[in-house]
Amino acid sequence: MFSQFQPAIHAPPPSPQPEPPLTTQYRAGFPKLGSRLALQEARTNKQQSNQSVSQIQKNITPFLNGEANSTAYASVLDSCTCPKFGNQVHAHLIKNGFHGREFVQTKLLQMYAKCGCLDDVALVFDKMPERNLYTYTAFLNVLLDNELFAEALNYFVKLLFADVELEFFIFPVALKVCGGYGGVELGRQLHGVAMKIGVLSHIYVGNALIDMYGKCGSLNDAEKVFDKMSERDCVSWNSMVTACTGNGRVFDALGFLEEMSREDNFMPNFVSWSALIGGFAQNGYDEEAIETLYKMRGLGLEPNARILASVLPACARLKKLNIGKELYGYITRHGFMSSPYIVNGLIDLYRRCGVMESAFKVFTKFSVRDEVSFNTMISGYCENGEIRKAKELFDMMEHEGKSRDLISWNSMISGYADNLMFDEALRLLVDLINKGGITEPDSFTLGSALNTCAEVRSLRLGKGIHSYCIVKGLQSNLFVGGALVDMYCQCLDIEAAQKALNQVPKKDQVIWNTFVSGYASCNQMESIQSILQMMKNDGFEPDVYTWNGIIAGYVEKGYNELALQLFSDMQASNLRPDIYTVGIVLPACSRLVTIERGKQVHAYAIRCGFESDLYIRAAVVDMYGKCGLMKYAKTVHSRTENYNLVMQNAMLTALAMHGYGEDGIALFREMLIDGFKPDNVTFLAVLSSCVHAGSVESGQEFFGLMGSYDVVPTLKHYTCMVDLLSRAGQLKRAHEMVEEMPMRPDSVIWGALLGGCITHGDVELGELAARKLIELEPDNSSNYVMLANLYASTGKWVELRKVRQQMKDEELHKSPGCSWIEDKEETHVFMAWDRSHKRAKEIYDILDNLTAEIRFEHV
Repeated sequence: MFSQFQPAIHAPPPSPQPEPPLTTQYRAGFPKLGSRLALQEARTNKQQSNQSVSQIQKNITPFLNGEANSTAYASVLDSCTCPKFGNQVHAHLIKNGFHGREFVQTKLLQMYAKCGCLDDVALVFDKMPERNLYTYTAFLNVLLDNELFAEALNYFVKLLFADVELEFFIFPVALKVCGGYGGVELGRQLHGVAMKIGVLSHIYVGNALIDMYGKCGSLNDAEKVFDKMSERDCVSWNSMVTACTGNGRVFDALGFLEEMSREDNFMPNFVSWSALIGGFAQNGYDEEAIETLYKMRGLGLEPNARILASVLPACARLKKLNIGKELYGYITRHGFMSSPYIVNGLIDLYRRCGVMESAFKVFTKFSVRDEVSFNTMISGYCENGEIRKAKELFDMMEHEGKSRDLISWNSMISGYADNLMFDEALRLLVDLINKGGITEPDSFTLGSALNTCAEVRSLRLGKGIHSYCIVKGLQSNLFVGGALVDMYCQCLDIEAAQKALNQVPKKDQVIWNTFVSGYASCNQMESIQSILQMMKNDGFEPDVYTWNGIIAGYVEKGYNELALQLFSDMQASNLRPDIYTVGIVLPACSRLVTIERGKQVHAYAIRCGFESDLYIRAAVVDMYGKCGLMKYAKTVHSRTENYNLVMQNAMLTALAMHGYGEDGIALFREMLIDGFKPDNVTFLAVLSSCVHAGSVESGQEFFGLMGSYDVVPTLKHYTCMVDLLSRAGQLKRAHEMVEEMPMRPDSVIWGALLGGCITHGDVELGELAARKLIELEPDNSSNYVMLANLYASTGKWVELRKVRQQMKDEELHKSPGCSWIEDKEETHVFMAWDRSHKRAKEIYDILDNLTAEIRFEHV
């Protein structure tokens, strides 16, 4: 009997030595057992308080009447949830000679397991004089319930070599081992054992095999078992549905659910629908998960808390707030708000939809305020820009005794970084490192911190974090390595970036793209081809993101012509420029003021369906505005249905740039009425509009409004105000603003003040402004020209001659004007008296003819 099982499980032959006792010392090596024993005392105390006195009294009556027997002991042990009382019953049955009976011993095992007393379970099993199949089954279930899979397999093998006849019900228990230990290969061996002893045809064994193969990722084997089953029940079908969803084949699961009623006349039950809905949600088919929930309800089946907890994340990812509110109402009516999974799902829904007020109400009213709910709220506040509230909750966790885990720290650090609060992000990282303990920065923490260093171009801090990564052995981590490469590239240390790249043994497409983009950003154009070849040698072909990085580097360094050329090359190749490519090259068109190529890029965006993106539309408006085609800019803006702040800022800037001051002021007031929160770009554009409109009152109103929207005025905002006041003749007030502003004035702001002095003839203040200008830019001839114009406008001829003599002595020459035209995708640049153009003779001949015609017409 023994030999037939030996090859099936690859077990060693039975040892002649006696089995070691399953004592605490022997089982100290059981994985995960130590952590459970730490919780045993708390569980025991709770169970003691829940012991039903009436039930104990009812079951103990036979003992009082002297009628103790196995059935009475079994009844008492079944109802016992108190370890102390269980020990007393155990002692009583030993005293009365029932300790050797297998039925009673099995009940003892189950009682101690129910009370969480694993040591006692092991002692009872170890001291049993004889063990039957039921005893083994009970003991295996205890081990599996505590995830001691390797030990469960060990004792199942011992069962095979014991003189115990196997029956079908042991296999569903044994097959559970495969999910946590041994995998599908062990499952196939157990499958063979079941076949040899002739229990494979039993429906429970078949269902357990389907479940095992599904959990072990071998769906083909599960289908084979299912197809060969001579008899199936609803569990068989549900096992296949669950196996399919667990392996990502959710539409196959849907097919099995639909076939249930057609083939075997089984109507899908609650378990079927629950598995399918959960499968859709877990595999990212959010729309299908919600739709299936409605179908389930249409058939008269009401979802429970578990199903609703799986659907809520689907609503959150889709940002279906209305459906989420509908589910919230259903949850409230059916009393599911006691489930922490439901409550956290609702908080996450409101968080993703940006409705943090509602999220906070759920958090304060229903939440158990555990780590998960705190972390969800912190993430929500960070994502919605309310970083102060996030920090308050982060601090509250410590005050309430909640464990701030790595998710809490990572949420705050990345939240600071995403909200451009880089100093705070780095300080929090230092706090986490200094805190010590079991919570240490992981790859995500360090990646966020390195990205922060890249944003602030802090090479020193970046190197410090790099050193920490080396100490912790994380420099070879792909995510950390990519962040290091990006940080060094942003800090223009390309050699260090190369070294960081070499420290990552298994590179991917992303880290190579980061490195290539960094080379382009560091102005290493001549090395791009060699880097691309290195990338190919490593097994990665340049993709659209690679070329996007190169184009972005060209634009960043001012190689706009090269960027547009590469865009054209991409269109001619098999790589199709994506929406990010379009977003990169449109600013290049703006900077070159190349109208025709700007139109071509716009046309490409329309053909590819990119124009519907608000950021692309804003870039198009900006491009047309900077190229002087306000008609097209207004057309694109007017055809936009749902404006965002970026789009409005682009239009406002275009209006200000071309002198449409009143239109700009009107648009800004509309934005305030529509609920937009203006930023520093918005205020800069509207103040420029006020300058062009000459509206001092509106300018002062809007400048004073900046504080209400938490916008701190920059030097550019002050320059607009000084220019506005100077043009309006309020020179004294303009000068006071220059003297009182919190930053040092630059040449632009002194130039604005000097321009106002020229217009209004204020020589004294103009000379002051001119002196400041010349101090800041002594080699700029324009400053001397402006001072000369001031003297000329006020009749100060002596002073004028002195300025011109000074320019002559210092050999300062007025910079010639420059203009350009675009013809057939070629840009022609001209300066005053320029004869360097290849067609200069032809150009000047035509110019002479035009001049002659103009003179003739005026004769």
